[in-house]
Amino acid sequence: MAFFLGVDREARRSYGFDEVAIVPGRVTIDPVDVDVTTKIGKVQMEIPFMASAMDGVVDVNFAAKFSKLGGTAVLNLDGINTRYENPKDAYNRIIKAPPAKATQILQEVYREPVKPKLIAERIKQMKKLKARTVVSTIPQNAEKMAGVVQEAGADIFVIQGTVLSTRHISAKGPSLDLKKLIKKLKIPVILGNCVDYKTALDLMDTGCIGILVGIGPGSACTTRGVLGIGVPQITATVDCAAARDYYHKKTGKYVSVITDGGMTKGGDICKAFVAGADAVMFGNAFVRAKESPGRGHHWGMAMPHHYLPRGTRIYVGTTGSIEEILYGPARTDDGTQNFVDALRTCMGSVGAKNIKELQLAELIIAPDIKSEGKLYQQAQRVGMCR
Repeated sequence: MAFFLGVDREARRSYGFDEVAIVPGRVTIDPVDVDVTTKIGKVQMEIPFMASAMDGVVDVNFAAKFSKLGGTAVLNLDGINTRYENPKDAYNRIIKAPPAKATQILQEVYREPVKPKLIAERIKQMKKLKARTVVSTIPQNAEKMAGVVQEAGADIFVIQGTVLSTRHISAKGPSLDLKKLIKKLKIPVILGNCVDYKTALDLMDTGCIGILVGIGPGSACTTRGVLGIGVPQITATVDCAAARDYYHKKTGKYVSVITDGGMTKGGDICKAFVAGADAVMFGNAFVRAKESPGRGHHWGMAMPHHYLPRGTRIYVGTTGSIEEILYGPARTDDGTQNFVDALRTCMGSVGAKNIKELQLAELIIAPDIKSEGKLYQQAQRVGMCR
């Protein structure tokens, strides 16, 4: 449904996680009987969760632990881990930096160039630890890194920019030909980020196995504030999922939709799947894990594909292990832990045996769903009302 902002200026209403709710089903299923597995291309995942390619979240050891628990963590190839032989020293410099010197130290740490030999080394370390080897770079570096990534044996190569399109115009010369690069590679590729139907179709037509959906919803990303660009995640996911279904019907090829960012609680994750996601990617929850290399810190320069103020650093604290965040038992009452059981319980409540059936559950527009009847929780700042 379209609305008018003024004379002849039409706009479409769009929705985020806090504006919708999932309708329970007529039939319910025991949560232990539902199937939460998903596939991205030929890669099978026991749980449909991916950890974002953020330096403060994922290093080699984190990726191994996350894989062991059934998910997939994405290693940032443009960050600390490929600039330093011993990245722990760089992490410690950032973590221990006093606020007054944080920007200066971040700039110094990221001034060190990325080294191709370390790209190969990190991938081999991940493989040795039996981690799913999923690695990410920005479009500007994709062509020069692709060969090294393939030769080292990565499972999936992610090319991720704040906004990615197949038709980039620049006076500097020809832009990256995504279709040509993907055809040349023997390893599968995920592309992102996008938020609309037509761009999703364009990206799917390159031969990728998945697309990342989301521009600016991440907790440490300021794209929406700085550039004014973005689409709320429910509408973005619905639109891109519609493109996926059309593309599958037209070509027979299924390209996974991965909702990326904006999810802080189990309810957000469940809504992303009902909106059409095949998997979800987020970082805020996992930067809080005691195993995260950032030890509870977000910092802007660790995410080169986002427009963040240079040297941004935010301390969010730690709230348990990766296992507690994924599988519980929850030590908090605000929905930020035990995501797998939250997903299973939601699926059981709507009568969905698997992720594909969950995508068919009903969503309603419900902007007061979080605040209705929560007066006492709001006053006491407990549960979801903190």
